[in-house]
Amino acid sequence: MYDLVAYRIRYTRHPHAGDGWCIYPNYDFTHGICDSLERIDYSICTLEFETRREPYYWILWALEMFRPKVYEMSRLNIQYTVLSKRRLLKLVNKKFVRGWNDPRMPTISGLRRRGYTRDIINSFCNDVGATKAHNIVGMDKLYQTARTMLSTTSRRCMAALNPILVTITNFEEEQTKESMTFEVQNSPTDASFGSHTITLTSTIYIDASDFRLKDSSQYFGLAPNKAVGLKYYGGNLCCDKVHSDQDGKITKLECHVDKSEGRKKPKTFITWVPSNSFKTEVRVYNHLFTVPEPSDQWEDELNSESEILHTDALVDPSVCDVVDKKDVGVWKSNYAVQFERMGYFCVDIDTTFDSKTKEGKLIFNRTVSLKEEVFKKELTAEEEEAIEARRAKSKKALEEKEARMKIDPVNYFREVAEHAGKYSKFNEETGVPTHLADGTELTKSAMKKLDKEKIKHSKTQMKWNKQQKN
Repeated sequence: MYDLVAYRIRYTRHPHAGDGWCIYPNYDFTHGICDSLERIDYSICTLEFETRREPYYWILWALEMFRPKVYEMSRLNIQYTVLSKRRLLKLVNKKFVRGWNDPRMPTISGLRRRGYTRDIINSFCNDVGATKAHNIVGMDKLYQTARTMLSTTSRRCMAALNPILVTITNFEEEQTKESMTFEVQNSPTDASFGSHTITLTSTIYIDASDFRLKDSSQYFGLAPNKAVGLKYYGGNLCCDKVHSDQDGKITKLECHVDKSEGRKKPKTFITWVPSNSFKTEVRVYNHLFTVPEPSDQWEDELNSESEILHTDALVDPSVCDVVDKKDVGVWKSNYAVQFERMGYFCVDIDTTFDSKTKEGKLIFNRTVSLKEEVFKKELTAEEEEAIEARRAKSKKALEEKEARMKIDPVNYFREVAEHAGKYSKFNEETGVPTHLADGTELTKSAMKKLDKEKIKHSKTQMKWNKQQKN
């Protein structure tokens, strides 16, 4: 054991005791004594304190004091963030984040503000466990824990982060046929959450991510002269005309709805919000850093898109009945909702919205996204070519399998590609080869092996035919 430094004498004014105290105890001297006086059963530390265990116990033995049990474990390091207090302090002081409770910060107040409840954090820590091995936990594990927990506790609603105005040209005609007000369950799995209504109006808003000017085989959203399903309406929304400003930004779409029986079945249903939706600010949070493990140059690795503000977002009116500033607090997990097809969001502490007067600012923070939907992702030309190549390969493999399943087991070794031309004579009853192409007679073990292959083909063929009939 190394020589201990118990305390230092410094004639410096103490921030709390003033000039009346000049003795400053050292960590090794105070750690064990404080734990013992407080009757700590288990003193749990990270691995860098493992070398302090010996002086910890020696001081308590020398003073004949109660000795707690000591355990060391590795730090819980998470990708795309930093846990160093010095670095976190620099993030705050240099205004890289809003403060210690910024939703991007790995602090309890920051996690709470982002929408991570105590159940999510406890479940995540239990899944990760404690170990002495150096490890870095993937952020995806925390995200998936949040999705699992929030899916059963969050109310559903619709929103448009980047709204595009849509005018339904045949609305008056269609509204005479049926009611345009639909009942929506607040939770698809729990009836106790109740329901709310949503009304389709002559003008609606859709999210910009659900529309593209250029269509592709990998994109299932709305495009010119293309139809998609309109959620809860049950019919199609077909785009007829696109209006843009002088900068090329899309300002309005002219569409018609189609609920005829012979309409084409859509590949996807998009969400929408009615004309009487409420304006809200939505803050979408991404990784704080651009690399999984920030280096010493961590300031250069900060993600410029870690916070994206959508100040003109719209949310359906049902949300405004359950969100109120009086229910929002700094010290608790605030109300969480799922914006359908977008992710899980919670009410931010900056919210000033009054549910009675319908006035004030409504702000949501994104806790975590839903699983990525392929049709929303912009694909490069190389990615589309790779997908088309895989499709062509799969199609060719299926055609080859169909042709193979049509081969009679007796003719299997005569017609199948990998055996064609290899043999000159066959057993007349079973079709199993008896001689190679050069006339060499096959051994019994070789013929037995080929017979097993033929039997396997027969079974596969029977199973295939049965599936085709069903």
